[in-house]
Formats: sequence, C-alpha cells, structure tokens
Amino acid sequence: MIDLVPSSESVLEILKKTGAYRKGHFIYPNGKHASHYFQMPLAFRYYDNARVLSVGLSRLFRMEKSISSRLPRVSIISPSPGGIMVAFGVREALSADQIYWAEIESGTRQFRQYIGEGDVYPAIIVDDILRSGRAMTETFKLVRELGAEIIGCGSIVRFEDSPTEFEGVPVKSLLTYDVNFYETENEWRESRSASESTEEKVRF
Repeated sequence: MIDLVPSSESVLEILKKTGAYRKGHFIYPNGKHASHYFQMPLAFRYYDNARVLSVGLSRLFRMEKSISSRLPRVSIISPSPGGIMVAFGVREALSADQIYWAEIESGTRQFRQYIGEGDVYPAIIVDDILRSGRAMTETFKLVRELGAEIIGCGSIVRFEDSPTEFEGVPVKSLLTYDVNFYETENEWRESRSASESTEEKVRF
C-alpha cells in the first residue's frame, strides 16, 4: 500500500515537467512577493498524472483505520472548483459514495448544490494546494453547519507555513514545500531566490 504513495521528489518532478511548478516573481493576493508558485491544473491536464497524485493522496487516507472503516459511506468535498479534479480522483480511488464542492458566491464560500442537513456523509475535504488555510477553514465551517462529521482533510501540495491541522483533523499531503515570502519587491529582489528566477513578473 505504501508503495502506491509517490515520494515528494517524484511529485515535484511531475509538477516541474508539466509546468505546474513555476519560478519567477509572483505577487500573491495578500500582497507578498515570492519566487515560486504552483499552478496545479497544469499537472492535472494529463490523466496519468492526475491518477498518480489522486491515488497517492487517497492512500494516505485509506491507511487510517478510522477513515477506511467508514468507507464507502463517505463524502469527498473540495473547497473550490480548483480542487474538483482531486476530489473526483480521491473519490474514485476510495470508492466513496458522494462528492461535493464549494464555490465563492458574492464573496462568500458556499455549496451551489442543494444540500440539506443530514445529506452529507462523514466527510474528507481535499484540495489541490493548501496555502493560507482560509479555504479549508471556511469549508470546515460549511460542513459543520450541515451537521456532518469531518474525518479527514488533505491536499496534493501544502506550503510549509500553512496549518498542519484543522479543528484537530491533521492535514495529509504528498508534498510540503517551503515558499519564502517577502513583504516588498525590494526585499524579494535582494533575496537569493530572486537572483535565480528568470521568468516574468506575475500578479494574482
């Protein structure tokens, strides 16, 4: 079972080959500057990559008896459309019964599908990447409000300074990456990582 979980090195290699791992000057939504960015949908363009990554993440959940014993009556939930491919892949690998995803509507994260209290089975929340943890936190809140139990959460990539757990539920990931953030462009330009970056400046 463990052999089916790809190493962090092989995950990073997939992301590099597909262009999902980006080097350059990136300005994040919070205004901070960095030399690295992950554009995960580029890796999921290819079915084989999507399967390797999704199955790998699913195995981390299956190895937990507290999760595997609940299958197949489990809901796989994505905090946003960006994580839908991960959610579908994990659902297929675990043979879970349900899948849901949240979206931002008028500045608020919510489920577009009609969901009533009691509809959601014990839930595993998955995403393609975990940065600040805001999306995961908001999705936890949504699921709790529906009265559902959350038995797992995870992402393909997790930033090293992001949360390692939510409400006592540990985060599982295939790759933990240390992205150095800088408050200003000048700070970024003076960093070693900036001198190694050759790609264009990108603001999100």
